[in-house]
Amino acid sequence: MNSKLFFNKDISWLGFNGRVLEEAASEMVPLLNRLHFLSIFSSNLDEFYRVKMPAKFALEKIGGKNTAELKQINAIIHKQQKRFGFILDGMIIPLLKEAGIHFFNEEPIPDELTNQVNEIFFNEIAGLLRPVYFENATSFFAENNELYVLVIFKEPKGIDKLAIVNIPAKTLPRLYLLHEGGKRFVVFLDDIIKSKIAILFPGKKVKSTFNIKITRDAELILSEDYEEDIAAKIEKQLKKRDYGLATRFLYQPGIPQKHWKEILDTFNLLKSNLVAGGVHHGLKDLGSFPMKDVEHIYPVKNALAIQISYDTLFKEVTHKDVMVHTPYHQYNAVLRFFNEAALDPAVIEIYTTLYRIAADSRIAHALMSAAQNGKKVTVIIELKARFDEANNLKWSKRMKDAGVKIFYSSNNIKVHAKIALVVRNHATHPYLGLLATGNLNESTAKVYTDHILLTARADMLNELKMLFNFLVKKQKPEKSDHIIFNHLLVSQFNLHQKFLDLIDREIANAGKGLPAGITIKLNNLEEGKLIKKLYKASAAGVKVDLMVRGICCLIPGAQGLSENISVKRVVDRYLEHGRIFKFINDGNTEIFMGSADWMERNIYRRIEVCFPILEEALKTELNDILALQWADNVKAVWIDKNGENQPVSISEVPIRSQVEIYQYLKNSAEII
Repeated sequence: MNSKLFFNKDISWLGFNGRVLEEAASEMVPLLNRLHFLSIFSSNLDEFYRVKMPAKFALEKIGGKNTAELKQINAIIHKQQKRFGFILDGMIIPLLKEAGIHFFNEEPIPDELTNQVNEIFFNEIAGLLRPVYFENATSFFAENNELYVLVIFKEPKGIDKLAIVNIPAKTLPRLYLLHEGGKRFVVFLDDIIKSKIAILFPGKKVKSTFNIKITRDAELILSEDYEEDIAAKIEKQLKKRDYGLATRFLYQPGIPQKHWKEILDTFNLLKSNLVAGGVHHGLKDLGSFPMKDVEHIYPVKNALAIQISYDTLFKEVTHKDVMVHTPYHQYNAVLRFFNEAALDPAVIEIYTTLYRIAADSRIAHALMSAAQNGKKVTVIIELKARFDEANNLKWSKRMKDAGVKIFYSSNNIKVHAKIALVVRNHATHPYLGLLATGNLNESTAKVYTDHILLTARADMLNELKMLFNFLVKKQKPEKSDHIIFNHLLVSQFNLHQKFLDLIDREIANAGKGLPAGITIKLNNLEEGKLIKKLYKASAAGVKVDLMVRGICCLIPGAQGLSENISVKRVVDRYLEHGRIFKFINDGNTEIFMGSADWMERNIYRRIEVCFPILEEALKTELNDILALQWADNVKAVWIDKNGENQPVSISEVPIRSQVEIYQYLKNSAEII
């Protein structure tokens, strides 16, 4: 991309992760939730090294390409990691101590805990440890994202020897809560092992120990070979994922220089893989901090019930469109949609897409029940949903065994649409549909802000049926398919061009002096043609307000390019995940929602579905929600013309949009 027109997408993503990190520093956030934001930051960074960094290292290895970008990325990450350490050690740990929780991060475990540590080590840990000397390490392979202790021994002849010990954090708790003398202590599994390390090497003099971690390339390689079932391919590739090339060797500082060559050779590392960290790594485990003090976590907000006037949800939907806003609303209406479909004798067929399935999915259970009740159930499962492949594969097998017809997308395209369709023997309303911005997943619905439309509109749902018929063909669209969408916006068909046309209409209206304006909320904004069209709208005098949670490649507020474009980023208690698109249209406002971010992958390599909101009451509701989010001056930041997060000045009443939206929906329910 032209750097004068676009921000670098990976550097922009790091800006988002930096914003997540600042939530951990915020005094507004309850203490244990601040640890949770540190966990999210750490998990995000792990994924960045597993997915994004391999290509950058490859380009650098080819011939110095990408070197400047890589240096900038490394500098940003280094700065963020220093900030992480300061927040944890300088801010949160002292506050934990004030709350009566002694968390040992860089301090040794005190002697008063020796008896408990011994019990834990010998009863739980010892049998899971596998010490390996470097000289015997020919068959040893450091697994992806696993934690280890590097051990340095002092030998009589002055030649130090090295060994490695696994930290079994996937099997055991990473953090242990201990009680002694009326006090509470939290210690790392790593430190318990290190305190007993000499037991693992009898007769050896341990000189020093260091925590290390290797992150590896996690991309799955799926060739276009239709002779082999894609499920079998995924299963094979998952077994190889933990053995990809190393992209990061995270180490505790202080390892003597003289040992680095042996370390690099043993682990097959490059110097560019080396990243100095803190004492402990894999700090996504802070999310399972073993304390649940009510006064130190966000207070429970009771999710609001969707008001139903009829005895069934299906009857309600035939009378009016229904909208669910998670997590402010209960997810029961979505679960009820599938449960009623499974039991209703009028239902003949059920179609749905599943991208990330819940670990114990009630939706999947309802679909299996429907199939066993004699209904034709068709599910398009995306096996290539990154890091959810194994769970999706498990559920696909279970549903197939229950009689559900399972279809997978082709290797080079993902089905990311969030849609479902019920076909009934019904004279006036043969179709009932569900169209959403987020996954059909009752677990993530508790923490992701998303929007789900339930509708019986025949014109829209006829098109949805047509799309499902296409999806089961399991191939990319061809011009000869003759599929025309007038209501739905579907990538590979009309979505990209429709959004370009909608922006052009605002440009034309502005040119005529008519009301014009664009408000868009999405997760990521990267696709070049759409960004350029927004620049053109800005030049025409169209005011463009963007809420972009993650990657934003558009440069806002730049003279001669985007003076009329402003960008906000909101990070708060819940993960902002909904995609909403609003166009003023000379006062006849149109609002669309859907699954599609404006990224190349969403536009060109996925099946996405966006859809219009036609019920006036729901348009008003969404418009009010957008206005509350844009007014946020507490948890929002501006993205400036340099791509930096800038605080929003609070000149008037503080507005925290997630709090205000909950109250708005609560008030609306009470009025009804």
